[in-house]
Amino acid sequence: SFPENDALVDISLGVKYSYREFLKMVNRLAKGFLTLGLKPGDHAALWFSNRWEWIVCQFALAKIGVVLISVDPQSKLQQLEYLLKQSDSCTLILMTGLKGSEYLEMIDQLCPEAGQSIPGQLNCASLPGLKNLILISDQTIGGMFTWQEILGKGKDVSDTLLAEREDSCRTEDVATILYTSGTTGSPKGVMSTHFGMINATLGSAENQRLNHKDRLCLSVPLSHMFGCICIALAAIIKGAALIIPSDTFDPRKILESIEKERCTAIYGSPNVFISLMEDPQYPTLDMKSLRTGIMGGAQCPMEVMKKVVEEMGAREIVIGYGQTESSSWITETRPDDPLDLRVSTVGRPLPNVEVKIIDPKTGEEVPSGTAGELCARGLNMKGYYKMPAATEKALDREGWLHTGDLATMDQKGYVRTTGRLKEVITKGGEVIFPTEIEELLFAHPHILNVQIFGVPDKDLDEEVAAWIKLEEGAELTEQEIVGYCKKRLPESHLPRYIKFVKEFPMTPLGKIQKFKMREIAIMEYGLPKT
Repeated sequence: SFPENDALVDISLGVKYSYREFLKMVNRLAKGFLTLGLKPGDHAALWFSNRWEWIVCQFALAKIGVVLISVDPQSKLQQLEYLLKQSDSCTLILMTGLKGSEYLEMIDQLCPEAGQSIPGQLNCASLPGLKNLILISDQTIGGMFTWQEILGKGKDVSDTLLAEREDSCRTEDVATILYTSGTTGSPKGVMSTHFGMINATLGSAENQRLNHKDRLCLSVPLSHMFGCICIALAAIIKGAALIIPSDTFDPRKILESIEKERCTAIYGSPNVFISLMEDPQYPTLDMKSLRTGIMGGAQCPMEVMKKVVEEMGAREIVIGYGQTESSSWITETRPDDPLDLRVSTVGRPLPNVEVKIIDPKTGEEVPSGTAGELCARGLNMKGYYKMPAATEKALDREGWLHTGDLATMDQKGYVRTTGRLKEVITKGGEVIFPTEIEELLFAHPHILNVQIFGVPDKDLDEEVAAWIKLEEGAELTEQEIVGYCKKRLPESHLPRYIKFVKEFPMTPLGKIQKFKMREIAIMEYGLPKT
């Protein structure tokens, strides 16, 4: 109903499309894909960074019933090969590379036959299912179609043919296979349906009070559900504009585009917001257009939330909790919730989603306020692609997703997450939740960030380790940390190993990877491996 409104604004590429132009481009690309013989249920992989073509591909593939496979732009050769093979992708759409032509070099290593092939007839020994390579570039490379060629091919396909294909798609069909970040074991391909993702996203968009006047800043990678579904799909569902500040995470460019494009919504983990506020230009830029957004992926310290609301002006920002497996968000705080609820909880279940907390040992529901494993039902994935055992472990027969996250739920339905089930520290038979120690240390005026995790101990099973990032210019000793904790925590909770760090190992979404910290600590302290 607002065809002339901005749909996509890609600042670094200087591209702006209205909704009318966006729909025209999506239809042309969808028709171009049809000429390649792509059938409903085929798999097409996207391997490029945040740029407008990603969104056009996302909607064009959905229109013709082809499943979108997302490849992390940072993928190395081994990850790329695993993902293309495991996902049975028949088509790969790629750019030349993030830094130069490193993507093309990897393709050359994986499929040396590509250069001599006719485009569309790839015969690759290591990836026998892969037939089409499409390059987003003006360069002509042997064995690859160019983006413009595919758009050109679409000109000769009738609207009727596209409409017929669209009509054959069903709401319960798989729309995307997005891979989990693989914090343990091999990455798993999460099969999400049109129905699940649209409804989860709609519930979230309504909660944020988004409408056609909003302008959403894309501050996280499109290759993850947070980017392509929670932000991009929410924008398009509501007729809002999607602003793409840069191809990879760049705090300065994000801040500049909020000012220039008058963005009303901003997204990311607390670490994303901290990075923005640490940029030297932050105090000089006008953020007053901001109103809402979502902070997710980790607990938010009160000081950070206060700055986001008061300094950035995103007074209606909400906290969200979700998983790729649940088609995005499970719970969110509400825009009118007081700040303390927005930092101490991850909100209440969204519409059409049920939540329960169970005892992980017995599977029985626990009383209100008791910690257990969070389970969600309503808009979950169909399962993990070609991984029936992992699917059975995650989804029970009654349709509940077992998230592996520990949480409590109060009588009003507000959920507090207390860590990952596998991150709980078992010390001499006592169960210790890392968040209890983290929250205490976060309150210390000289501590900017802290992560608590367990490391192996031959006598006690596990010991408590702490990685601490201090405020700029602050100084603290290990003894002072232990002294501070001693006054407020039981003896068993005191960190045995303390390390002051400048940064933490993170996923591309800004989620801290405790398993990597554990691996480093085991090596540094010469601890027994478990």
